[in-house]
Amino acid sequence: MKNILVLLVLVTNLTFANDLVWSKTGHRVVGEVAEQHLSKKAKRAIADLLDGKSLAAVANFGDEIKADRAYSKFSAWHYVNIPFDKTYAEIEPNEYGDLVQGINTCIEIIKDVNSTKEDKAFYLKFLVHLIGDLHQPMHVGRAEDKGGNDIQLQWFGDGTNLHRVWDSNMITDNSMSFTELAFEYPEMSKQQINYLQDGTLLDWVEESHQLAEKVYGSVEPGEKLGYRYSYDWWNTVADQLQKGGIRLAAVLNETFK
Repeated sequence: MKNILVLLVLVTNLTFANDLVWSKTGHRVVGEVAEQHLSKKAKRAIADLLDGKSLAAVANFGDEIKADRAYSKFSAWHYVNIPFDKTYAEIEPNEYGDLVQGINTCIEIIKDVNSTKEDKAFYLKFLVHLIGDLHQPMHVGRAEDKGGNDIQLQWFGDGTNLHRVWDSNMITDNSMSFTELAFEYPEMSKQQINYLQDGTLLDWVEESHQLAEKVYGSVEPGEKLGYRYSYDWWNTVADQLQKGGIRLAAVLNETFK
């Protein structure tokens, strides 16, 4: 009986962990898009730190290490909860860290001349992941429902929740590889790219925060979702992945300038 209870706890924890991430495909799209917008200097520095691995290849690092308890201190970095009547600047920072603190810490360590190559590589991989998380609106959702994890729904007849619909259900059902998704975007002008890269980290947080409010309003608990919902929201998902990649490139170009 004790072994069964332990197994149930482990399964529950794994399920909850999986509900807190873009799908693997989504994170890889962000990494692949970013690769297309890196400066030459950033490309060289990243290739050195990652021993030639691509950003897409390391984009899921932040989730992969969750299975190791040694990295549990980073769990709170994957999200930030902000009431819809406040901005990030108006809330009390989480003592365990949050998405904003995590991103800033990664950048600081990467830029620190005293950081080891090992540390820089670790936090670079984490940074790639966190910029992806930032653009999944449910990562900037409400604390009371765990970013939509407690809002139960059905997706084509199967049980799911609002967070998972945005993390993986829509992306998985699209049935495209990360490279297919990353290269299906139309070519953008320099002006369009600059527009997306404009603003501060907190501006991007507020943008996702406002989108999260719309996503919450897009469903009713227990609602049966399917083709109609995907049709209405897929372009938003695709846009967020592209923004995440383009903005990740901006952060990396600035970090390695």
